[in-house]
Amino acid sequence: MVIITKSEGETIHEGEKLGRTLSPGAIVAMEGGLGAGKTAFTRGLAIGLGVAANISSPTFTIVNEYPGVIPLFHFDMYRLESEDELYDIGWDDYLARGGVCAVEWSGKTPGAFPPETVYVKLDNLGGDTRRLEIS
Repeated sequence: MVIITKSEGETIHEGEKLGRTLSPGAIVAMEGGLGAGKTAFTRGLAIGLGVAANISSPTFTIVNEYPGVIPLFHFDMYRLESEDELYDIGWDDYLARGGVCAVEWSGKTPGAFPPETVYVKLDNLGGDTRRLEIS
């Protein structure tokens, strides 16, 4: 599915719509360049999951945890050098905890995702316009 959004609010709304459909244990693997809208999309996921928190990019912490009926684990793989580093921080433990894992820069750790992973590719088309490809 391809969606074009014309504002940050629309990108958030598309994340919210997806978030409402996710079950515990779901993984959303996002890919896109700097400023493509990955964190905005994750804000929407949080809203859809009923997580009431200020969502920020975990670039320096690798993962931010947000409690909720279905918790949200927001990962940023940008600084990881290998999949081994992901497992060193407890990836398997996060998968077992029954939350939703939203993963920015997922292309850095492609072997970590099971077949049922939801993939979201975000492209900045200029200004506030984004192309979202969800599969």
